[in-house]
Amino acid sequence: MAFELPQLPYAYDALEPHIDARTMEIHHTKHHNGYTTKLNDAIQGTDLEGKSIEDILANLDMSNGGVRNNGGGFYNHSLFWSIMSPNGGGNPSGELAEAINSVFGSFEEFKNKFSSAAGTRFGSGWAWLCVHKGGAVEICSTPNQDNSLMPNTGCGGHPILGLDVWEHAYYLNYQNRRPDYINAFFNVINWGKVAELYAANK
Repeated sequence: MAFELPQLPYAYDALEPHIDARTMEIHHTKHHNGYTTKLNDAIQGTDLEGKSIEDILANLDMSNGGVRNNGGGFYNHSLFWSIMSPNGGGNPSGELAEAINSVFGSFEEFKNKFSSAAGTRFGSGWAWLCVHKGGAVEICSTPNQDNSLMPNTGCGGHPILGLDVWEHAYYLNYQNRRPDYINAFFNVINWGKVAELYAANK
């Protein structure tokens, strides 16, 4: 089965004013769709065909640029759409909140460190909150379309929250004001979904 572009669980304008409809539409139908198509092309006729995206990335030959870039792009964006919601924002609760507080001391300190990881990522890339087996969480960032599932990215655990800091994710609305975009992202985070991912992968 070829990978398919996932449908968004909300309308393109549902995250406004924090993320504008035109950016969402272009991001989903052009960028994510492009990664999906190119990933299918890259694995067609290889032993990767029919494997899950997680399996492909976890056992990736990092010199295989076609699968690395497009497999990462497919996975990262699929996660990105799922952890945002028009009813998002607020603070995490339950076990996830406890894990965040245990590592960072408070939600505000987590927010500062996550914002710093996103803001200081040079060029294009992602900021991540990942969970390790046992439940400890970690913030890290990766360049381009890399993620913590891939080997030797310097970023461990399973991603449960990711922020796209490629310019295509925010430039129409925020231009060069990446910090404003990062701050706006906290208004649309679906902490319920992040908590589900935490519970499933700890």
